[in-house]
Amino acid sequence: MSGGNVSVQCDWEEGQDSGAPVIGGETLCVARHVAARPLRSRWIQICCNLLAAVSIAVAMLAAPATSSAAVIVSVSFGPPALPYYEQPPCPAPGYMWTPGYWAWTPDDNYFWVPGTWVMAPFPGALWTPGYWAYSDEGAYEWREGYWGPEVGFYGGVAYGFGYTGYGYQGGYWNRDQFYYNRSVSNVHTTNITNVYEKTVVNNVNVTRVSYNGGPNGTTAQPTAEQRTAESQRRSGPAAEQMQHVRAAQNQPELRATENKGKPEVAATARPGDFSGRNVVRASRAGAPYVPPAAKPMRPDRANPPQERAPNASPGGQPRQVPETRAPMTKPPAEREAQPPPVRTQTPNEKHPRGEATQEPPRRAEPSPERREPAPHAQEPRPGREKREPPR
Repeated sequence: MSGGNVSVQCDWEEGQDSGAPVIGGETLCVARHVAARPLRSRWIQICCNLLAAVSIAVAMLAAPATSSAAVIVSVSFGPPALPYYEQPPCPAPGYMWTPGYWAWTPDDNYFWVPGTWVMAPFPGALWTPGYWAYSDEGAYEWREGYWGPEVGFYGGVAYGFGYTGYGYQGGYWNRDQFYYNRSVSNVHTTNITNVYEKTVVNNVNVTRVSYNGGPNGTTAQPTAEQRTAESQRRSGPAAEQMQHVRAAQNQPELRATENKGKPEVAATARPGDFSGRNVVRASRAGAPYVPPAAKPMRPDRANPPQERAPNASPGGQPRQVPETRAPMTKPPAEREAQPPPVRTQTPNEKHPRGEATQEPPRRAEPSPERREPAPHAQEPRPGREKREPPR
């Protein structure tokens, strides 16, 4: 664009019907550089701005994602083995198989999420299953699955039905149509015609272990292609997948402590459908179920918070305080059997014989209890009468 003129490209002669868009009675052309009349410049500029906006949006969508698989939860012991079960039939074209796996509940228990068929969120979408990975800290971490144009690394776990531990052999996309491999996918040709058959070679000694690394886990490591697939554009589990997980969590029979590694509902034809003829039960557990070792209960569960005694230390043990002895008192019977104490006269008192006397003070004996003597009248001696003092 220079001055007031706009340079555009044209593939046809002027006046020829080319099928180009017409805006405001003016034909827009795209090919050779010609000098457009000023009347056309405003409409062409609007179209250029729209094309630029569309190009920026496409570039943002095509930008590769750099984040790695999210770690959702970490557990101190590994999940049970994958159970043996059959795949239910695919309900309709466009549905993708998502294998079952062991998930973790907030109340410290593994539960089985049944495998199910899920509608692909966009044409060309392939599902990379999540998997448990043994970390350097000695814990088992869950790596969430995702949707993308390629299948990435899922720990080398052989989920079956096309997921052999590496890639996906259950089908492929051809433009906007998905073609199913009938050798590993349960597809009926009455409602799905995009099918083919290709033998998938599986190792007969394949293990049913459900985690990567650690004791007896798979030893697979991600390849360069799988790392690239992980960095490509992707989306997390669809909304119906998340609802499927929440529904499975509320089923007590799907917990490992209840089913011992053999869930009653191993797979379903559609997400959240846990009843009906298309529900598949596990035929057997992948390995003998071994319950986790009993762990000491956490302090907040073993000892619920209680009001602390005033003399309790922060650790919960009673604080040592000096012993305070209570005054020693004798039983009432002993107190009554004691002889009455001798009364001490004061200087202004006179002896019964008429003489004023003062008895020397007695030495106070140590006694655990100080008690005022009870006043007792002195009795006259036998054979003598009490005389009145002289006036």
